[in-house]
Amino acid sequence: MASSSHQEIGTFGVWDYLVFAGMLFISAAIGVYYAFRRGGQQTPKDFMMGGRKMTAMPVALSLTASFISAIAVLGTPSEVYRFGAILSIWAFSYVLVVIITAEVFLPVFYKLEITSTHEYLELRFNKHIRLCGTILFIFQTILYTGIVIYAPALALNQVTGFDLWGAIIVTGVVCTFYCTMGGFKAVIWTDVFQVGIMVAGLLSVIIQGAEIQGGISNILNDSYHGGRLNFWDFNPNPLQRYSFWTILIGGTFTSASIYGINQSQVQRYIACKSRFQAKMSLYINLVGQWTILACTVFCGLAIYSRYHDCDPWTSKKISAPDQLMPYLVLDILRDYPGLPGLFVACVYGGTLSTVSSSINALALVTIEDLIKPHFQSLSEKTLSWLLKGTSVLYGVLCIGMAALASLVGFLLQAAVSIFGVIGGPLLGLFSLGILAPFVNSTGAFVGLTAGFVISLWIGIGAQLYPPLPERTLPLSLITDGCNITGYQGNFTPTTEASFSTSNFQVPSAERTHLMDYWYSLSFMHFSTVGTLVTVLVGIIVSLLTGGRKQSLDDRFLLTKDDFLSNFDFLKRGKLILNPQPYPMEDGGTDNPTFSYTEMYSTDESRKISQPC
Repeated sequence: MASSSHQEIGTFGVWDYLVFAGMLFISAAIGVYYAFRRGGQQTPKDFMMGGRKMTAMPVALSLTASFISAIAVLGTPSEVYRFGAILSIWAFSYVLVVIITAEVFLPVFYKLEITSTHEYLELRFNKHIRLCGTILFIFQTILYTGIVIYAPALALNQVTGFDLWGAIIVTGVVCTFYCTMGGFKAVIWTDVFQVGIMVAGLLSVIIQGAEIQGGISNILNDSYHGGRLNFWDFNPNPLQRYSFWTILIGGTFTSASIYGINQSQVQRYIACKSRFQAKMSLYINLVGQWTILACTVFCGLAIYSRYHDCDPWTSKKISAPDQLMPYLVLDILRDYPGLPGLFVACVYGGTLSTVSSSINALALVTIEDLIKPHFQSLSEKTLSWLLKGTSVLYGVLCIGMAALASLVGFLLQAAVSIFGVIGGPLLGLFSLGILAPFVNSTGAFVGLTAGFVISLWIGIGAQLYPPLPERTLPLSLITDGCNITGYQGNFTPTTEASFSTSNFQVPSAERTHLMDYWYSLSFMHFSTVGTLVTVLVGIIVSLLTGGRKQSLDDRFLLTKDDFLSNFDFLKRGKLILNPQPYPMEDGGTDNPTFSYTEMYSTDESRKISQPC
């Protein structure tokens, strides 16, 4: 097996820059293409939802690309390196999340003909709760997008010498350009292109890693002896960073808050031309999720096999675990011009897909939730310009937010924590609306507030007082095989290696029970706590404030008819999963998302479907 302890890693060359630039150019070109194809994005529905004509396959790939991001490409391998392959348990939570999304949330959103998910909150509760949901979504998305832009740029800057702010600005500008020019279709099709780049980049690392380490069996053997193949840890303690239960339960709640109710994801499957296509996009996306997860977990094992006797982090060849993947790439692919560039393109493909999804969703939510309810007489042309203007505004804002992202710790933990603290309470709010007919607006508001306050309390406490190693259980890292004096790599470490998760912790001589238990809750469970507190408080307050007396339209709730409609083809003798009373348009499109505004705008009986 090849020795890894004192080899010099490679550098970024001309071919690498050309490959990376080619990825950016093609992404921008897709935006230009859809800006002018068939007259461009002529109406707001074209810009926001691709004219409700999308099919399952590109939407499935887009769902995968926008969910994965550079955080998974860089963060998951480093977590596997430090905590083991137990992260592969995410595969089970993905199954639960897709089923919950396809069978609980999708049917309700689809039959209500909504464009923004927060529109549901007004239909089910009131406009004030819709505003709360919108504000929390905007705050969450901008904060998360800042991390997505900044973190990979920093990791690549430290290892490859990539200019930090040059990379950040280029990422933001390219995303903003093709979002503004090509709208939703450009976002979808660049995602399809970028997920291909991501898989190619990861496979290049896996193949060459296996070649250098003497085969996959050697990598697995090293990982086994290093304790990395720890798949079945069934410790029920919720304070343990990773166990089967923290990943299965916490991962399901966290991912459900993204797939089930987050505008960036919901917007995709709602844009499909039929409910069957929408559900298929989710189930096909599951295969994409498994593929990327398998690749990133194996990359983490390859990193461990390569450096099991000389950890680059504790030997201070790199300054943070999130730099392990770029470091490995420049080590094992240095003799193949262009391949390190392909990996960087892979990382930035993940960044571009996530950021473009965020910008597109932020623009849509701003128009639908904050502008249209107050300015109902705006023309389509004005709305189109407003959409493009808000896309540019949010692009600039996300670049600015990247500056604040330097305050957070490890990638995967920071991302999951944000979705937990904000997404958890929102998941609870939507779940109350869809599944509990007796919950009223008072219970919903108090529940959302309680869930957000509690999860924010835990999130901030965990940043200020990070859990001790006996809670996080990091696996051993060895430097016995290092030849530090002979090292001649191009990396200069900037910080001490530490298991802390934040750059702004409060030092404490004596840790209290609050720190050792409440703040030490696994970050995977932030979403679980936020959701459950919101649901529990919402139910109690609703029952105390007369929630059972209210009468609701069944369309706001999940009913047995929504599930039974999956089997309509058995009754009808042909596959019709979403029968609609509307005439079919655009070559068979039966997505009702926009048809009510075009065909029934004067029908008083359908006013309830329209935003107040």
